[in-house]
Amino acid sequence: MARYLVTGANGGMGRAICRALTDRGDEAVGLDLVASETPTPWTVIPADLCDPASLAAAFETVAAGGRLDGVIHAAGIYDLGSLVEMGEDEFLRIFNVNLFGAYRVNRLALPLFAPGARIVLITSELAPLAPLPFTGIYAITKTALDAYADALRMETQLLGYPVVTVRPGAVDTGMLPASTEALERFCRTTELYPVNAARFREIVERVEAKKVPPEKLARVVLRALAAKKPKLVYSLNRNPALRLLGLLPRRLQLAVIRRILTKPARKERAGKRA
Repeated sequence: MARYLVTGANGGMGRAICRALTDRGDEAVGLDLVASETPTPWTVIPADLCDPASLAAAFETVAAGGRLDGVIHAAGIYDLGSLVEMGEDEFLRIFNVNLFGAYRVNRLALPLFAPGARIVLITSELAPLAPLPFTGIYAITKTALDAYADALRMETQLLGYPVVTVRPGAVDTGMLPASTEALERFCRTTELYPVNAARFREIVERVEAKKVPPEKLARVVLRALAAKKPKLVYSLNRNPALRLLGLLPRRLQLAVIRRILTKPARKERAGKRA
């Protein structure tokens, strides 16, 4: 029986991954800031990824259970907003969770690794693309996490520990309602981009309508753990429009986004016709 550590274990992706692992007979040990609301077949240890002391205490419990066959990083936060209107505390908080949290966990987990243990980092389909307006802080942190995975892979291959990146598109988790709330808040509060934000909201609604269940992501993670030679990158539910946009030269991408986001939102156009 293999033993895996899963961050963000009480989130939509983390729970699906823990369930998939235990269903196939493995042991899942979770880390999460939020306590479990109901009993689960896996253990969830309270831990704050932004607090080194909290993580050190959590890893005393993790270490007491034995060696680890891998770490799956499902923890993350999603926010929307204007980079020039966002406060510094919020900017740093997202980096602290999405990037620095993974760095802290891996430093503590590596001494516990069994031979051939794997690190799986869940980034985003946005990571290899030019960031879209108002998703900048999320895209920046996930792109940084993607680059961190590449750099870490170069080093840990020398120790026999593969690093796998998973880049999903929209997944049906608790993160999507939170992103909707963040977008609504941005539309209400932005002073620089009221028209652009309203138009962007329409686009986000269409993209997120094509989400996949977290169980599908969990199956991809299990394939990466089971493969004799895992891929470096696994993709899931990539948005065709984003893929096409990413193929264009950067200056043309700017022109396309400018044209799309300077149109009035559909509701505003309907109001003018009425």
